[in-house]
Amino acid sequence: MITIWHNPRCSKSRQTLAIIKEKQEITVRLYLEDAPFLEEIEQVQSLLGTSAIAMMRTGEKRFKELGLSKTDPDEKLRAVMAENPILIERPIVLANGKAAIGRPPESVLEIL
Repeated sequence: MITIWHNPRCSKSRQTLAIIKEKQEITVRLYLEDAPFLEEIEQVQSLLGTSAIAMMRTGEKRFKELGLSKTDPDEKLRAVMAENPILIERPIVLANGKAAIGRPPESVLEIL
């Protein structure tokens, strides 16, 4: 089973969805409407093997509005993502016990 945290308004998210639709059954999670819990964000960060800031859209207006910094601790950034899912980088694909950010969209192929 493949799961994608998807935003249909995002071209990279749509491109990634098109790539993985061909592979197998997928679950599309509209993460702006069905926001991930803090625990899910922690788990995905672990699967990605990256920092919390690498999972964030730092160019979003909301990032500045909240006074966030790229040097804020992971705990703070994960909590902010749980409360403001617009800040989560998109798309994130989960498959085979692994995760990948679809930027570029083809980067998710390595976990399928």
